[in-house]
Amino acid sequence: MAIEPLHRWDLSPDEARALQRELAARVDATRALGPCRRIAAADVSYNKGDDRLFAAVVVVEAGTFEVVERSGLVAKAGYPYVPGLLSFREAPPVLEAFDRLADRPDVLLCDGQGIAHPRRLGIASHVGLWLGIPTVGCAKSLLCGSFDEPGPDRGDRSPLIHKKERIGTVLRTRSRVSPVYVSPGHLCDFEGAERLVMETTGKYRLSTPIRLAHDFVNELRRQGGAGGST
Repeated sequence: MAIEPLHRWDLSPDEARALQRELAARVDATRALGPCRRIAAADVSYNKGDDRLFAAVVVVEAGTFEVVERSGLVAKAGYPYVPGLLSFREAPPVLEAFDRLADRPDVLLCDGQGIAHPRRLGIASHVGLWLGIPTVGCAKSLLCGSFDEPGPDRGDRSPLIHKKERIGTVLRTRSRVSPVYVSPGHLCDFEGAERLVMETTGKYRLSTPIRLAHDFVNELRRQGGAGGST
């Protein structure tokens, strides 16, 4: 799958922050999410002290979660670890893994933030602009913002607010278990992001496609990077 370059990656931290603000203005977090037959999820992992990144994209059929295709790789980190700029480090291998897919999925779930980011450009938003498909961020931890604790039951939720602006949803995907932090990435609204996460989450806290991508990344790490598309 050919991906048209959006910008170069070799930027200083100040240049990268300025670019984040510019790109954030292009993000569309108002579009209703349409039917999604094939759902992709992306995850990136690394070992402490190692400059290699393990990236994976897994595509599943909606409803059954049968794996249709998966793509994984190991790549040398091309950007240092800078808080708030993690997409400059992690997005390139995700895009490379996505580029190796045979078919284009309908939506991409990222294990990370969408617009729930200090400059409104987490990895889901950044990757979404590169790919031009709907993307959703579903993170395990809070990056920024404040919220009222949602109720204890599955499906309970509350808005995530930062600087008087709604940036996401704190969503309880499993009763009496810590919530996840859901936000639109690109070409998706809050309602669509919440619905996608709920529809793809079963008995575990994390969305099933994200869990599958996480498992694949760990498989790549155990193999020392011997992966590829299947």
